[in-house]
Amino acid sequence: MASVLNISAYLFTRIDDREALRPTLRARAQSAGLKGTILLAEEGINLFLAGDRDAVRGFVDDLRADPRFAALTTKESWSDAQPFRRMLVKLKREIIRMDHPAIRPESGRAPSVAPHSLRRWLDQGHDDTGREVVLLDTRNAFEVDYGTFAGAVDWRIERFTEFPGAAAAHRDDLAGKTVVSFCTGGIRCEKAAIHLRENGVDALQLEGGILGYFENVGGAHWNGECFVFDEREALTADLRPRTTALAS
Repeated sequence: MASVLNISAYLFTRIDDREALRPTLRARAQSAGLKGTILLAEEGINLFLAGDRDAVRGFVDDLRADPRFAALTTKESWSDAQPFRRMLVKLKREIIRMDHPAIRPESGRAPSVAPHSLRRWLDQGHDDTGREVVLLDTRNAFEVDYGTFAGAVDWRIERFTEFPGAAAAHRDDLAGKTVVSFCTGGIRCEKAAIHLRENGVDALQLEGGILGYFENVGGAHWNGECFVFDEREALTADLRPRTTALAS
């Protein structure tokens, strides 16, 4: 049985003491034997960690003791080996770069759709009001090539900073439809949904992203694998590393 717990998590929340928080979090993670990456920005936190089950969950519990991070939720998966080589805590301008500073998710989220609801919509071919559902993949093109939802829209962007321009170019294609933006763990599609709504598109974000969908629904309506940014390379719909990855 796989023994290494992998988690991904993010939260848009105001952080004014990133410089002081950085060594504290790094020391806690290292003392717990964890490896991975934590990104800290004024707009929030984004983390990918792996290690012993109790150590990982204990680290997250300690983090949630800070009121700013109390609402942090994690996506879990397992591997047979540690998929990270070291423990890094980095300071960033944005936890996911979009270059649109007016987009402030910590000030208010876009509406979301739960995985089970999305599964129902896809099964029936429309949302609960009868409108056409458009699945919009907000990830980079190389990630999409590993796998995506059947029929998803893919604008072939090379980096997330290209998303606003692509959205402007394709805005008319989305008019009058229920657009569900999705990404690996939820962070990009959260910003994407806010941006789309501010430009007149009826957009929702997939709650928990692809990994949350896999955890709650499995692989229904999904083709292929999901790329992840560690040495596992990609996960199958049952949240197991692909067979060619380090942890297979």
